[in-house]
Amino acid sequence: MLPPVIQEEATGCGIASVANILGKSYQQMKAIANSMGIYADDKSLWSDTEYVRKLLTNAGVSLSPEETPFNSWGKLPDTALLAIKYHVVNNINYWHWVVFKRINGQPVVLDSASYLPNNILTDFDAMQPKWFITVKGT
Repeated sequence: MLPPVIQEEATGCGIASVANILGKSYQQMKAIANSMGIYADDKSLWSDTEYVRKLLTNAGVSLSPEETPFNSWGKLPDTALLAIKYHVVNNINYWHWVVFKRINGQPVVLDSASYLPNNILTDFDAMQPKWFITVKGT
C-alpha cells in the first residue's frame, strides 16, 4: 500500500481522498481538479458529493449512485468514501472525507488530515460515519 496522501489545504480532504483512491499525489490530483474547475478553497467541497463523484468518474471509477447510510464497519464495501465529522451549520451539511479500504482483508481508514500523527486509522470506535459512497472499479 502506498503511504496515505495528506491534504495540503484545510478544505482539501475531498481532493486528497480521491488521490488516495486513485494512487496519485495531492499535487497531481489538485492539478486535475483545478483543470475541471474544482478548487480546494471552495467550501462546498465539504458539503456536496458532486465534486468527488466528478473527479472519480472522470478517472473511470464506478460509484454507487446514492449515499448509503452507515450501519456497521463490517457491512462496508472493500472501498468506500466515508463522511465523518458530520455537522450542520446554517442548514448546510458539512463533513470530512476519508477513505475506507480492506487491504489484504484488513479494514483501514485513510484520513488525509495533516494534524494526525498517523493517517492510517484502525480505531473504528472513535469515528462516527454518517454515510458512504461505494467505490468500484479501482
